[in-house]
Amino acid sequence: MAGIRKLELEEALMLGSGWRHACHALLYAPDPGMLFGRIPLRYAVLMQMRFDGRLGFPGGFVNMQDGGLEAGLNRELTEELGEAVAGFRVERADYRSSHAGPGARIVAHFYAKRLTLQQLVAVEMGAPRAKDHGLEVLGLVRVPLYTLRDGVGGLPAFLENTFIGAAKEQLLEALQDLELVEPGSLTARKISLPR
Repeated sequence: MAGIRKLELEEALMLGSGWRHACHALLYAPDPGMLFGRIPLRYAVLMQMRFDGRLGFPGGFVNMQDGGLEAGLNRELTEELGEAVAGFRVERADYRSSHAGPGARIVAHFYAKRLTLQQLVAVEMGAPRAKDHGLEVLGLVRVPLYTLRDGVGGLPAFLENTFIGAAKEQLLEALQDLELVEPGSLTARKISLPR
């Protein structure tokens, strides 16, 4: 994340009118499933394939005059994921971090929302009918939170994809902080965590 600086939310909200705000959310749910009957899934974590071929989180630019960050984020989620989003709301309590990038005057706010598995599956099933499906969003993907015996398949291979902005670092931080993967599994497999 060269040139990207972390901000406290209050500091980010005090930035002048020349700054644009983008909000994105990691949606996740406990998943008791087993892959091939032997690999525990633990959690389902959603990301999306964007129009530019990069992986990212649902969300986008918000207008601060339209009710604040969370109102704008929930509007973006409905546009990108469809009507199943009406079953929950991302709130200030789901906030995780803010980052400002070099150059463009953009501050990115990141949220993580825990859903039930039923809510997450409803989002997956409804997403193809969302307003932005096939345009801004090319599809949803679940992040594989396991590593196969070869030490490459699963999460390590997934992390070789191209991510937009700080999405990869946000994913890794959330996986660790929310304990969505086995403790120590990120460092044990030499997956680099953000500093």
